Amino acid sequence: MKLALLIAAVDPSIGGVMVFGDRGTGKSTAARALAALLPPISVAEGCRYGCRPDQAGTCPDPCTSKRARKQAVPFVDMPLGATEDRVLGALDLERALRSGEKAFEPGLLAKAHRGFLYIDEINLLEDHLVDLLLDVAASRENVVEREGLSVRHRASFVLIGSGNPEEGELRPQLLDRFGLSVEVRTPTQIEDRVEIMRRCAAQERDAAGFANEWQAEENKVLRQIARGQTKLAKLEVPDDVLTDAANLCMAVGADGLRGELTLMRSARALAALRGAKSVRREHVTDVAPLALRHRLRRDVLDETGSTVRIERSISELFG
Repeated sequence: MKLALLIAAVDPSIGGVMVFGDRGTGKSTAARALAALLPPISVAEGCRYGCRPDQAGTCPDPCTSKRARKQAVPFVDMPLGATEDRVLGALDLERALRSGEKAFEPGLLAKAHRGFLYIDEINLLEDHLVDLLLDVAASRENVVEREGLSVRHRASFVLIGSGNPEEGELRPQLLDRFGLSVEVRTPTQIEDRVEIMRRCAAQERDAAGFANEWQAEENKVLRQIARGQTKLAKLEVPDDVLTDAANLCMAVGADGLRGELTLMRSARALAALRGAKSVRREHVTDVAPLALRHRLRRDVLDETGSTVRIERSISELFG
């Protein structure tokens, strides 16, 4: 799960991360912790939509300031009970009543632009909100036509969802939009469980001291992500690696072509994250379970899990 989140942070075009797993395994904690590990971004000063400085004046607000400022990457929690107006944005009633002027109040999608939108228990999200997210995630643009308003603004974000499969399945249309999918299980090693208890106790006893103890490690990850983002644009995927990705997708029977595209982008992001000079087969095989496990057709004659089927195909193809 940590690897999937770091890959998505390096290359947001991958399409987000879906995390399914047992209760109490730290899914939400890990997703929210990502916010502290992201390098700051430059935005046009005073812009409510997080425009880049070179995009000033192109959003619904007249953000024509020539000045730029640094801010933390947005990380927005979307509650299950959020209304459509809260998600998309709506008429600013207070401004309308005070001055009689129609104005748009940005919603959660605008706040998440150039950042992350996190939904806990996403499999319990209402269907009409799922449809809205599908439209915006595909177009990277939010269009609001209501109450006499006609507003269009950029809404490019990394979608992170988590949930417990025992509480309900995720709609296939939404699952397909996630670039990476991981499954988190309760640890089975005694040493791991003891270490988790030890760290939780240390954090509860002295939160500031615990944070200071791990600050150096967090800074190391932040620098790794920043270097990966810089290096990403310089990496090209060789044809032989593209062929490996296509062969693997055909071998496991992945639906559509999103598997190849996600595998290519994920392998490139992993290579950038590791500081590699080129994308190699090992990068493809390392991310294959994350990129393909939720894209396999169900085989009634093969009851093995998706990850096992992918690993088996990797072994047969590449040894």
